[in-house]
Amino acid sequence: MLDLYNAMTTEEEEGLGIHEVTGKGFSGKAHGNSRKGSYGSPQASSRVAQPYRAAPLTSQSPPLTTAQDTNFLNDADMVMSFVNLALRCHVEKDKDFSHQRRHHKEFRFDLTQIPEGEAVTAAEFRIYKDRSHARYENITLKVTIHQVIKEYHNKDAETFLLDSKKIKASGGGWLVFDITATSNHWVLNPLQNMGLQLSVETMDGRSINMKSAGIVGRNGLQSKQPFLVSFFKASEVLLRSVRAAGGKRKNYNRNKSVGQPETSRAPKSGDHNTSEQKQACKKHELYVSFRDLGWQDWIIAPEGYAAFYCDGECSFPLNAHMNATNHAIVQTLVHLMFPDNVPKPCCAPTKLNAISVLYFDDSSNVILKKYRNMVVRSCGCH
Repeated sequence: MLDLYNAMTTEEEEGLGIHEVTGKGFSGKAHGNSRKGSYGSPQASSRVAQPYRAAPLTSQSPPLTTAQDTNFLNDADMVMSFVNLALRCHVEKDKDFSHQRRHHKEFRFDLTQIPEGEAVTAAEFRIYKDRSHARYENITLKVTIHQVIKEYHNKDAETFLLDSKKIKASGGGWLVFDITATSNHWVLNPLQNMGLQLSVETMDGRSINMKSAGIVGRNGLQSKQPFLVSFFKASEVLLRSVRAAGGKRKNYNRNKSVGQPETSRAPKSGDHNTSEQKQACKKHELYVSFRDLGWQDWIIAPEGYAAFYCDGECSFPLNAHMNATNHAIVQTLVHLMFPDNVPKPCCAPTKLNAISVLYFDDSSNVILKKYRNMVVRSCGCH
């Protein structure tokens, strides 16, 4: 997930202009996580972005993200990772109900945490393959993924073929399977979520043990554990996520500043500054620290962000650089005629950008979400 977070924030920084975000952004490490397991199971998710073309696999370090990752991120507001629940039940077995022994692994994912009514735009099952056993060194393997339709106690489960890939046994890397339709079906019909089955065989149809094939199981490295990642649209505002993930937070000093504005504070009504002495409407520096807000125990990244704010006078005449609306121009003229009845236009954001936040939800799932309208790009009179 950190790879996807970095990819998403890189695009946002390019849109903002790097001069607006440098020095204040994510430092590249998680900060202040008090939740059990740090990133939890999504340590595997830190390797979420890997090659999509599994043949031939390579042992060289792959790029952090691919063009397909970028497309998914552009279309999605939220990314969720799900760990393999079958690992908790040690569901990693070889069944021999059929005439020919068939080796396979089973995987289960709890998709009930996806917000109700949200359709998955993309979902992928990702599993890591090391180099196969020496006796398979020079052969091609076929890796197949099935959706489990119905389970039986005394025979093989009824399954539906989802995808298969031909790979070199000597290669290693992440295998990625598109299970978007299956994930959407599970979201709509959670009781029909029987999980996935993965099997490996030679090109002549001989079933191969998962370990010999190099498929990483529950005894493998945490960073190589299989997982499911889903991309989907979300319409929740930040406040709802704060309530869901945070519960009751510790009280903090409400008078404490959340940043260090570049300019002096706007004068209060009791100050003796006149309108002419105040600056015209413009954008001002404001850095928001999530630690100052008391959110560091559930937000993984960033530690804070450059939010900016708008302040200043909207007085006649409104210059072109003040980005005034036609309504604001008319309101200014009316204010000159009836200052006691009609106020001046207000200095407010005219353009806003999104930021991406990596955080824990109330079930300790790791979520990557794009929050819109969080960064002021420009100000104007309204």
